[in-house]
Amino acid sequence: MRCIQRFLFSFSLGKVRFCRLTVRLESTQCFSDLHEGTQVEPQGEREIATSKQGPRRRVCQQVLQHFDAQYTEELGSLWTSARSVLLNPDCWQYGVMLNRFTDLSDLRTRLQELGYTSLLPQRGDHSTPTHTHVQENTHHSHTHSDDMSPQSSPSAHTHIHPRWLAAGSLECVVQRAAMRLPAPRHDHGRLKGYFLLNAASLLPVLALGITEGERVLDMCSAPGGKAIAILQAANPGLLHCNEVNTHRCDWLSKTLESYVPGPLMETVRVTNQDGRDFGHSHPGVYDKVLVDAPCSNDRSWLYTSSVQQGELWLKERRKLPQLQAQLLRSALAAVRPGGVVVYSTCTLSRAENHAVVEAVLATCPGVEPEDLQQELANQLSEHFTFAPPLWPPGLLVVPERLGLTWGPMYLARLKRK
Repeated sequence: MRCIQRFLFSFSLGKVRFCRLTVRLESTQCFSDLHEGTQVEPQGEREIATSKQGPRRRVCQQVLQHFDAQYTEELGSLWTSARSVLLNPDCWQYGVMLNRFTDLSDLRTRLQELGYTSLLPQRGDHSTPTHTHVQENTHHSHTHSDDMSPQSSPSAHTHIHPRWLAAGSLECVVQRAAMRLPAPRHDHGRLKGYFLLNAASLLPVLALGITEGERVLDMCSAPGGKAIAILQAANPGLLHCNEVNTHRCDWLSKTLESYVPGPLMETVRVTNQDGRDFGHSHPGVYDKVLVDAPCSNDRSWLYTSSVQQGELWLKERRKLPQLQAQLLRSALAAVRPGGVVVYSTCTLSRAENHAVVEAVLATCPGVEPEDLQQELANQLSEHFTFAPPLWPPGLLVVPERLGLTWGPMYLARLKRK
């Protein structure tokens, strides 16, 4: 038996309160996460995540068998460890991205007491927030307008090496144990103080290297975590968040309004368009473009609700690389000469990652890949397990073991000459 401490959280007037509860758990491969009443019951190949607050989660055997065949060939022994992590949701880690537009002093203190540490090197003193007085955001940002003119012109920002440290405001804290804070609730008149996420999802934003005043397109933006991260990292002259699905686009707008103050929302545009059209409708408009492409999300697909749904998704999976390549070509046409495009997915699939980028490079002259090994992988190897580079310019984060369960996440950066 192993004795560990679990922390329960409650909210009062927008502040987080923590109390400590000591419990005894059976020794398992991974600690249970903080979700009250959640446990994992190993049953051979059919591990089940159960919760008193939600339905039982069963692994879809059709999807698992497909992953086993594909990823054993593509990843070798790395798939063994990744498979173990993906089949045990209670060992998944959750990063806490702090919202610089709120008063974070009390929250930082509590997180430090819980053993959270910074994922990224930080500049300056964070004892005071960037903005301590924030009015509720009432600006309606959802528009179908083609007017991409920013509403403000932020001052230029000094370039710092490495370039993803330029703004120094993106702040995410992590914990080696599988601890999960409750999702922040909405309080009238207050912005949410933090955003829970897979910390590997910040890597594409870091690779973009956003600096003040740049015009940025987040082509497949919902549910909005990467857009929030962009606004934490810098004040772009324009952040154009696009989502083709109407329901997800509304969700995106509400997410942004929950984290971003009204004045800054004047530089944000949310549209509901097909990302494949931007290369024609907005050629050469943007300094940076993020294509966080629709993909076969390995974490969620394993827990498909039914056999029929799993089989349908596996059929649709074969069509995804064509869509992904079309989105990436559109992004390269929408970025200005000298600008960069970051392509990312949350799958381990080579067909949706390396193969897509290679196919686009073969058909788009004047585009070159940029190596992210020194800039990102070497700098953050303490926190992430990166697969050996089969194609050096791209990075693949593979969930590995307790304390390094981040991913899957693939990213590649392309520059238009």
